[in-house]
Amino acid sequence: MNLDFLTPVKDSVVAQLVLQSSMCLGQNIQIHSSQNGFPELENVQIAIFGVQEDRNSQDNFGCGEHLHFIREKLYQLFPGDWHTNIVDLGNVKKGNSVSDTYFAVKEIITSLLKKNIIPVIIGGGQDITYVNYRAYDALEQTVNVTAVDSRFDLGNLEEDLTSQSYLSKIIMQEPNNLFNYCNVGYQTYFNSQEEIQLLDTLFFDGYRLGKSKELEHIEPAFRDADIVSIDIGAIRQSEAPANNNASPNGFYGEEICAISRYAGISDKVSSFGIYEYNSKHDNNHQTAHLIAQIIWYFIEGVNFRVKDYPFSGKENYQKFTVLLEDDEPLTFFKSNKSGRWWLEINILSNNKYKRHALIPCTYKDYTEATKQIIPEKWYKAMKKMM
Repeated sequence: MNLDFLTPVKDSVVAQLVLQSSMCLGQNIQIHSSQNGFPELENVQIAIFGVQEDRNSQDNFGCGEHLHFIREKLYQLFPGDWHTNIVDLGNVKKGNSVSDTYFAVKEIITSLLKKNIIPVIIGGGQDITYVNYRAYDALEQTVNVTAVDSRFDLGNLEEDLTSQSYLSKIIMQEPNNLFNYCNVGYQTYFNSQEEIQLLDTLFFDGYRLGKSKELEHIEPAFRDADIVSIDIGAIRQSEAPANNNASPNGFYGEEICAISRYAGISDKVSSFGIYEYNSKHDNNHQTAHLIAQIIWYFIEGVNFRVKDYPFSGKENYQKFTVLLEDDEPLTFFKSNKSGRWWLEINILSNNKYKRHALIPCTYKDYTEATKQIIPEKWYKAMKKMM
């Protein structure tokens, strides 16, 4: 990892730790500071870093600044009964050009992924999600992206990469390693019917805000993700005002924290980003405090990972076969460790889809299958593998 890409955490933030309890989070993680230098990465599971890049964030200029407000709140929190080693790597400063910043962020994420360290990215526009996705090119695997966002951010195919067009770049640009995209919390009036139909045509998943509030219904969307990207604009303005595109509707604070925990507890999620935080719109640092709690819940989830699929063999599952009248039987697996459910997909020919042989589902999917109702996620997965 090129250490020149990262600048230390602000001295005043580190100095404030002297006034905090020895048991607070800031006293129990390694912090990249001017005094102590760059932290050791051996045996580290989670690495936090900020991105001070806002030039491609549409209508939210300033979203890469004052990330120390988030750190101040995060460091003051008390850790749970955790066994995870955490580091704060500091910030990626704006490069001479946006592409310079993108290059630095991609290199850092790639380096962390190769060390099996989960990057937690704060700050910057949601265009950084595309950079995060491109970092997986080095791993040579298909990738699932789950975005918590009120908008799809497809934009126009002809326009340059921005926070509101990054998804079209993920879909269209080579190398195309995307297997599935899932949007959680979209609000219909922010997305054209053509965009909604396009996602359906591509066999991607989308959960409207109302459906997303049934939290147990959306848990499989995070269990199947490699990358989780949260746009602060998905949270209602009264809860998180620090976004120029904030809306009266969206998730409540406790809902987004529960979602973050789902992302953390997923055995597949290997990178996590929270974007579009704009401190100049914040009231009493309320959004900074909420982001700190979102990160806390993600770390809490990571600590409760049970290592079932894709780490366990099928002997650790109960197998259920559902006979269908007019089709091949469906095979479900229930984890003995967590009680979570998966649906088996037959890999017909292409071995690159092997890691998607079991797709997360719910007990409801199983009970509906026993009533001869085939889960929609089974159809979509099969179409993408053809």
